[in-house]
Amino acid sequence: MPRRTATMLASTLMLIALLCAGVLIPVPYAEMSPGPTVNTLGEHDGEPVLQISGHKTYPADGHLNMTTVRVTSADYRMNLVEAVYGWLAHDSKVVPHDTLYPDGKTEEQSTQENAEEFSQSQESAKVAALKELGVPVRSWVIVSTVVKGSPAEGRLHAGDVIKAVDGTAIKQPSDVAKLVTKHKPGQKVVFTVVPAKEQAAAEKANTAATRTQDVTITTATSHDTGAPRAVVGISAGTDHTFPFTIDIKLADVGGPSAGLMFALGIYDKLTPGSLTGGKFVAGTGTIDDNGTVGPIGGVEMKTVGARDRGARYFLTPADNCAAAAKDTPGGLTLVKVKTIDDALDALKDIRSGDTAALPKCTTKG
Repeated sequence: MPRRTATMLASTLMLIALLCAGVLIPVPYAEMSPGPTVNTLGEHDGEPVLQISGHKTYPADGHLNMTTVRVTSADYRMNLVEAVYGWLAHDSKVVPHDTLYPDGKTEEQSTQENAEEFSQSQESAKVAALKELGVPVRSWVIVSTVVKGSPAEGRLHAGDVIKAVDGTAIKQPSDVAKLVTKHKPGQKVVFTVVPAKEQAAAEKANTAATRTQDVTITTATSHDTGAPRAVVGISAGTDHTFPFTIDIKLADVGGPSAGLMFALGIYDKLTPGSLTGGKFVAGTGTIDDNGTVGPIGGVEMKTVGARDRGARYFLTPADNCAAAAKDTPGGLTLVKVKTIDDALDALKDIRSGDTAALPKCTTKG
């Protein structure tokens, strides 16, 4: 066989071998791509996304779209060819698998965590919108979760209202950890709580729960990184009672990043006129009870999804601005927001057409 022919044959076989390896060998990466966007002012699967009863509402037009990111499942392992294609594609992003599923987290665990964050974001969106409107909301600190096998298991329960720790009144969830960690592992800490059942009965009767009980728990040593500290094995959160009913109907979505857009949608439906002036606005961002907007993941994918759906303005958390501005989709204006007030001010400029005044994102933030 001539040397040139042999060389070409060997090269071809090598190429085939490399392609086969690229298809068959898994790599530790996952892919993010633009997910669906949903208008919080409209309908999804045939019913309104925001359903409000017990209070006057007003017609709303235009779009206030929340945005999502689609990710590969925890069990799926990309091959080298898929990873390279994802790196080269404009509308997807390849990231280390552990970025999406840290510490070997299963898809079921991730889904459950995302569902809890989504539920909490809805509650915070309601509180932030109502506070902006001056509508009073009753709030209290509760036991959100109890870790299985922890000292608190069987002693405290999800939904218990935490009134005090060691006699010190609890005003916000972070107070609980501060007071517990004042102890050394092995020491006792006293929780004063309203049992969840008592609280539920009081809410149903529209009265304040009065019966409390003291629960003494021996602290254990934390197993996370850093210096050892005392823990009891709970996470604290906030629960609320609203003066009227606000339901958010949106299935198959998780995570906290729709909080800002839910809050704006609620605000729009509870006020006369149109926040958007009929314009197509999308956005993202977590929101807390005080209306502070926080950063999210996958902002580059969300801007692409929003633009492809028809958005012309994108409300962007300030901490995500630099990343989003590096590759802004054509025809989309990125608007920097830090609070719900910033978002409302921006929407005022958008509906009036005074877009030169908008605080726009840059690659510097």
